[in-house]
Amino acid sequence: MNFKIAFYIHHHGLGHLTRAMEIMKRFPDHEMIFMGSNLHFQSALPANVRVVHLPLDVANETDTYYHEELPSDIFHYAPLNVSGIRDRMSIMTELFRDEFPMILIVDVSVEVALLARLCGIPTIVMRQHGKRGDLPHRLAYQSAELLIAPYPRSMYRGNEDEAYAKTLFTGGFSKFNVNGNPAKEIPNHIAILLGGGGSSLNSSVITEIATTCPNHFFHILGKISGDAPDLTNTTWYGHLDQPQSIIEQCTMVIGNTGHNTVMEVASLNKRFIGIPEQRPFEEQLDKAEAISSRRGIHILLPEHLPETNWNNLLETLQTQQLDWTDVIAEDALAILEEAVLKTGNSVFNMQP
Repeated sequence: MNFKIAFYIHHHGLGHLTRAMEIMKRFPDHEMIFMGSNLHFQSALPANVRVVHLPLDVANETDTYYHEELPSDIFHYAPLNVSGIRDRMSIMTELFRDEFPMILIVDVSVEVALLARLCGIPTIVMRQHGKRGDLPHRLAYQSAELLIAPYPRSMYRGNEDEAYAKTLFTGGFSKFNVNGNPAKEIPNHIAILLGGGGSSLNSSVITEIATTCPNHFFHILGKISGDAPDLTNTTWYGHLDQPQSIIEQCTMVIGNTGHNTVMEVASLNKRFIGIPEQRPFEEQLDKAEAISSRRGIHILLPEHLPETNWNNLLETLQTQQLDWTDVIAEDALAILEEAVLKTGNSVFNMQP
């Protein structure tokens, strides 16, 4: 009998779900359970995957006894008297009881990781960039059977501590085919990627970029609030499930330094202007610093957007030899699969 593989998917942005969808493909013979809030799937899931929808963990108008959360050195998020939290915890603990034997991959929540471990469920915790040496992170990491960093060891910026010693660095992966197709590139075509978690790349910034760089053509991918400006050197696509063919035409990408954006740009081997947004634990800033010394990559802080000479920046970056060496590993998902199976077989005393 195989153990089940459950996956807790954080609802902020699209990155956690995108990563889970890629990992899912490696386990066709295991029953898998996706759980999270506001999970929206662009295509049908395989028969071996089912979804458990969790209520949101924020207070609503019926939570009349709501109190602000506890200090952050105890939990990251644990407000009092929120019905959504009680309901989602009840759903998860019932799942842990009814679907055993199970291993839980947590991407990401220290509270969910600790809840599972207190229920006797072995956990694998996905690591992200950022300052994560606080007590809640340390407890989640120490209680996990395994930590997985979906990027190369060369991008790690933390201390080489106990958590580092139990971390598997798989190398990077994305939903795109690795290396892309350079033969498709059209000179002076630039992709602008708008992430689902919020971006400084709003319509006014994009208008400034396009109007000051009339010799470049910009392909804007992702949702933007309001109407798209009518500019002759832009195409606005909105959200696309499969944008690879468009990005392959471009010689450069402008986007935020969220994990999936960075890995997708690296997969297609494109020059990159990365703009780190404010995120918990300085995640995007830390990831930006991890790649900032590489050729063909320029990190631009949001506060510097208004003063940027975009034409000079694009021309300068275009002349640089590009270096995404070792960021993407073609066998990253195979390495991850092997580690999950090895961990599960070990804790459940199963033969591989």
